[in-house]
Amino acid sequence: MAGRPRPTARRIGLGHELRQYRKAADLTIAQAVEGMPFDDSTLQRIEAGWKSFRQAGHLRMLLERYGVAEDEIERLIAAQREASSREWWTGVGTTNLLSGMQRFLGVESAAREIRFFHPTVVPGLLQTEDYARALHELHKPINETTTEFGQATVRIRMQRKEAITRDEDPVKIWGILYEPALRYAIGGAEVMREQYAELTELAALENVTLQVLPQASNGYIALHHITIMILGRGLPTTVQTDTAWHTVAVTDKLRDVGRFTRMFDAMVAGALPPGDTPKFLHRLSKELTE
Repeated sequence: MAGRPRPTARRIGLGHELRQYRKAADLTIAQAVEGMPFDDSTLQRIEAGWKSFRQAGHLRMLLERYGVAEDEIERLIAAQREASSREWWTGVGTTNLLSGMQRFLGVESAAREIRFFHPTVVPGLLQTEDYARALHELHKPINETTTEFGQATVRIRMQRKEAITRDEDPVKIWGILYEPALRYAIGGAEVMREQYAELTELAALENVTLQVLPQASNGYIALHHITIMILGRGLPTTVQTDTAWHTVAVTDKLRDVGRFTRMFDAMVAGALPPGDTPKFLHRLSKELTE
């Protein structure tokens, strides 16, 4: 049984439908907003799922311009009402989130499948709490962040991780683990042993596929981390990566999605089979005691 769509998923779905209705009416965004109490940038953000109309009347005006039937208008107004509800991370506050992070969290929470790779550390959704905390402490003087910021970020990360192990409709995960990232001893031997054990447990789940990309691989290796979020339900696949400017970049542009997908597929081709992952992690854990 599929889980109930979350607010951001509803906004993305509503925006997608609005875009289809506008195209069916053969209108550009500029033409669609002509004479309306909102501008083209507002409609563009709504179609992308970034926000929803503040007033149901504005949505009704737009749909009437598109020639949408009354019963369909009522359905979409109800969908907008549901899309306006708050997400679980809203109480965290924007001061505890990187720029673009709220958008990313919303799309991630709507995803049915997430694929990812990180060249230097264990990907965030797979991290233990101690590993995540040690990682933030390591980067705190570089990023000039506070202890409170790190604590809030770790809490959010652990809450995000619950989507993998929840009973109802757990998110499907496919991760590529780069060997140098696995060997990067964050927090010391004990933290790493716990992290290896956690990865082994996650790899045993039916909805999780983990593959190790050996350091000796001669194939393609991405120079930055990538996340591919497949939403299903006719919604656009979305990709994400961080930037050097401490922001989170999220896009569903077909060109970017295609590029990230090719990057991931190329690394899958050079990675070990999923069945080898537990043995590889056991060997790494054993090396810590030798």
